[in-house]
Amino acid sequence: MFSIVILGTGNVATHLFQALRASEKCDVIQVYNHQPESLKAFEELTATTTDLSELMEADLYLLCLKDDVIKTIAEQIQTKTGVIAHTSGSQSILEASNSAVFYPLQTFSKGTKLDYSKIPFCLEANSEEHEKLLKAIASSISSEVFNISSAQRQTLHLAAVFVCNFTNHLYAIGETICKEDDMPFDILKALIQETSAKVQTNSPSDVQTGPAIRKDESSIQKHMSQLRHQNHLEIYRLLTQSILQKHDKL
Repeated sequence: MFSIVILGTGNVATHLFQALRASEKCDVIQVYNHQPESLKAFEELTATTTDLSELMEADLYLLCLKDDVIKTIAEQIQTKTGVIAHTSGSQSILEASNSAVFYPLQTFSKGTKLDYSKIPFCLEANSEEHEKLLKAIASSISSEVFNISSAQRQTLHLAAVFVCNFTNHLYAIGETICKEDDMPFDILKALIQETSAKVQTNSPSDVQTGPAIRKDESSIQKHMSQLRHQNHLEIYRLLTQSILQKHDKL
């Protein structure tokens, strides 16, 4: 059984803790956070600590931390014999021989149930031995495991911001537009589901719909006149222009 220490208690840490605890091959022996109150949810489930010097010996240390502290924390625990892997999509692998990356490509929110077996895990290590360790651990919770370089991972992270974070922000704008005219956002959810379902089996470019691709200038102008917030108008105009330019080239 692989022994694992998780550093961090945020969304990624919480979900990985749940996924790894459910694995028959993994044992999360400790969780670290410098704030005691953040550890309360874990105290009855495993050992906890607020002191890096009290970290247990483990096969894997998972740094589920903000990007700007990953290197500092990794350096402070560098004497540990286990693999030290961060979970960031945008940070390169560190130079130390026992450094690695264990990046789950998914959006995580506390309280949201996920099927961990379908989450892609993007792995990188500085040795073949450590790569095998990461693969064994990731494969115990997911069927989607990939060896990905730092450059490839950063590209994936960039693409993920477009398909996830920006898309969700557009949902939020749509919700605002609905609320301003006392319309339930729920009416749009079937459309959201169908749009998402299409790209599972098609290129997004092939299933683009709407007034921009039809070059329906009348609808476009009507929409822009309806928008009540300047930033929403700018986003609408920019995305409309992007769709027009994209499909003029196809």
